[in-house]
Amino acid sequence: MDVYEKSLALHEQLGGKIEITVRAPLETREDLSLAYTPGVARPCKEIEADYAKSFTLTRRGNVVAVVTDGSAVLGLGDIGAAAGMPVMEGKCALFKRFGGVDAVPICVDSRDVDEIVRTVHLISKSFGGINLEDISAPRCFEIEARLKELCDVPVFHDDQHGTAIVVAAAMLNAAKVTGRKPEEMRVVVNGAGSAGIAVSKLLRDIGFGELTVCDIGGILDPAGDINPAQRALALTVNRSGLRGSLADAVKGADAFVGVSAGRVLSGEMVATMAKGPVVFAMANPVPEITPEEALAAGAAVVGTGRSDYPNQINNLLAFPGIFKGALKCRAKAITEPMKHAAARALAALVPESELSPTNIIPDVFAPGVADAVAAAVIEANAREASS
Repeated sequence: MDVYEKSLALHEQLGGKIEITVRAPLETREDLSLAYTPGVARPCKEIEADYAKSFTLTRRGNVVAVVTDGSAVLGLGDIGAAAGMPVMEGKCALFKRFGGVDAVPICVDSRDVDEIVRTVHLISKSFGGINLEDISAPRCFEIEARLKELCDVPVFHDDQHGTAIVVAAAMLNAAKVTGRKPEEMRVVVNGAGSAGIAVSKLLRDIGFGELTVCDIGGILDPAGDINPAQRALALTVNRSGLRGSLADAVKGADAFVGVSAGRVLSGEMVATMAKGPVVFAMANPVPEITPEEALAAGAAVVGTGRSDYPNQINNLLAFPGIFKGALKCRAKAITEPMKHAAARALAALVPESELSPTNIIPDVFAPGVADAVAAAVIEANAREASS
């Protein structure tokens, strides 16, 4: 059987990848009196008097809602809320395994922004954080922005910011490996959806030089037929005013970041880039260019989203630690300084003595990744609070 058939068999065998376990002893009448009625009335009254205790007297302080509408699930597209459940269960399992954070899948059967925002806001008092997942652009931008205004817990769209954090970490180390200064690099980002926009913003803000962003129609033009999020980005990048196709964009570029579609970057295009470029081809399961083709065309460092090649650029390196830290310090938002700190902490997990073209980012199973990211988030939150 191939991986798809094996996965189906596993899901049929398990009947779900997560479950609820009971933390309180429930073996005697006294146990029942303490965990439930009548004793449970006391913590209820404590929370009524002090809302902050809802994070310490219940599991809320370590629980994240993983929310989707099923409109952009992995590479499957708009498959609906119910069909997105296996992915959301998987995400919840990853939260627990890698970050020690409990997570609950919430699949909202709606494509209406107002309805989704209202639904998530109304249930937010049950959770310490909200992780938005697999919601199509540009709706995802509005949903996240509005929920961040309404909710008093962190709201994080992992497809955007988790991707951006790991890409930034990998790019910082790739710059070192290739002897480049980030501020002098020209980076081409192909794909102007949620991930591409977030990646471009974070690379720009963390100190990389010129960003050139492309979508299916070529280099983003602020005057073109693009959505508001793309237009806002287009006004802040591409300082040299390049126009044309992806092939035009990559000429002389130091790095390529693909969050788009398979086989859109050719070896011939890589050969026109600056000497020894960085190529992150992250489309899954078929990358924008295979590592073999990119290396043969002169690439010095290649990363993908796949686990069967070196330098896997995987959101799993970011989101468990991001939420672990945010929940621990009870942050009300995941801010830009937190994202910058997380990216730099991830990059620092590969010592400079161990950096190489095939080792620019930690392995997802490397010990201490979530703890390092969490510590960076907590420190950034403390700096912001004291400033």
